[in-house]
Formats: sequence, structure tokens, C-alpha cells
Amino acid sequence: MPTALIAEDEELLAAHLRQELKALWPELDVVAMAAHGEEAVSLALRHRPEVCFFDIRMPGMTGLEAAAQLADDWDADGDSDGDGGAAGGSPFPLLVFVTAYDQFALQAFDRAAVDYVLKPVQRERLAQTVSRLKAALAQRQQPPAALESAIEQLRGLLGVGTTAATAATGAGGAPAASAAGAAGPLRHLQVGVGESIVLVPVDDVVYLEAADKYVRVMTAEQEYLVRISLRELLPQLDADRFWQVHRGHIVHVDAIERVQRDDTGKLTLRLRRRPEKLAVSRMYGHLFRAM
Repeated sequence: MPTALIAEDEELLAAHLRQELKALWPELDVVAMAAHGEEAVSLALRHRPEVCFFDIRMPGMTGLEAAAQLADDWDADGDSDGDGGAAGGSPFPLLVFVTAYDQFALQAFDRAAVDYVLKPVQRERLAQTVSRLKAALAQRQQPPAALESAIEQLRGLLGVGTTAATAATGAGGAPAASAAGAAGPLRHLQVGVGESIVLVPVDDVVYLEAADKYVRVMTAEQEYLVRISLRELLPQLDADRFWQVHRGHIVHVDAIERVQRDDTGKLTLRLRRRPEKLAVSRMYGHLFRAM
């Protein structure tokens, strides 16, 4: 029996989707229901479903971010979550996004060759998705090909460039216009320190780290907090100089000393002016290629 996970924070919508799937695809076993992105990633790693339905707008992680995190944590060669759960070696799930986006945003899904259904879910449209999923499962790619294919699709949806930093994504993962293009990239970060405002030149920044609703600004000698999200800050930076390398990290390219690859293929950055090592997620690994 094929298996599926549904990630939807609105309980009634989740129940409706499950009911419609049961009517259209009785053989499908919905093995898990998640109410937010973090739970979706955890349950998917535990149950290894063959199909994941991700709502785009969920608390915390968006559906796109949850899918990207799942791709980064998915280990086709073993127990990915390290808790003795489902056996490894399973292909990455087929992804279906549930969205209320307009036609412009949906074009991005078409280009990325992933399927989507619009809210409210209509049985006729869901039937088309079920038909596509059945056909895709019949011609299923084996790991690691399925994972690499999914990562390429997600890069397209998230606007991850091939030669420079990622494009920004707006609320819910939709492509957003770059503030740097209109007003020029930021030259300083204004940081509140006590009763003062410190202007930190972006040239001094080694890397930026997401910290809930804040961003931790790391220079060679100091650490600051600015009240902005990493997602909001990214489009204000020079994309040629600041690369997103992980969902929670943006690094100043000039501050990278070397990139190390371990036996599993995972990349780690060593920095010139900081002792920390930064992991590079699979979503951004293509940025580092030896010439």
C-alpha cells in the first residue's frame, strides 16, 4: 500500500483532504498528520511516506521550507533521524503543495514540475493529482536520484540561484522582489546596544544566524542582535557577497577560508575570522564546486 503524510495547520482542511483522498485513492494509507512544518519534517523522517502533502502556509516553517529541511535531513543510506526508526534506502517522497496562491505564483510550481492543489480542495483537481502520483510511483526513481530530483525542484521554487546567493522568498515561500535592487544593498546594519545605535559595516560581518525573530550578527570580534528575520534581511544584502548556505545561515563569501566535504558528501565551511564551522545544507551545496 502506498503511504502519505498530510501537513496542514487547519484541522478541518486536513480532515477534508484526508477524506477526499480516501474516496479517490482507497489504497493510500495516510500514516501521519502534522499541524506545522517542524512536526511534518519529524514525522516524515520517522514514517518515510511515499507522498507528502504540504500546506504552503503553516506556523513556523512554510511548506516549502519544511520540504527543503526534509530534503536536507533525508538520508537515503540509513536511519536519517538517528532514533532507530524506519529503515533507510527509501526514495525521497513525491511532493504535493496545497496552496491558495494566484496564477502568477502557480507558474513557479509548473516550472518546477511539482504538483499542487488549490484551496479549497476540489475533488476533480485532486483526482488529477492522484492520477499523476500513481503514474509517478509506477516509474519511481531510486535513491539518490529521487532526492536529487526533488532538491532541484525545490531550488526552483525557493529561488535558489546557481552561481550566487539565493533569491529572497516572501511570506509562505512565494518569490519576493529584492529590496537591494531598488535602493542598493545595505552598507551598514543599525544595531541597538543599550541606549545607543551602533552602525555595523556589512564588510565587517562574517556571518548571520537566524535566532527566532532576530538575526545574530557575527563579526570577527563582536556579536549583535538585530530585530529582523533572516528572510527579511536577505534581499537587502549584496547577493554576490552574501550567500545563504543553510536555512539559518548567511555567510560573507570573503570570510570563507575553505569548504570541507566528509565521507557522506556533507559540506562544512571553515571561516577566516571565526572559530565556528557552518554546515551547508543540500539545498545550497551546488554553490560550491571546485574549478
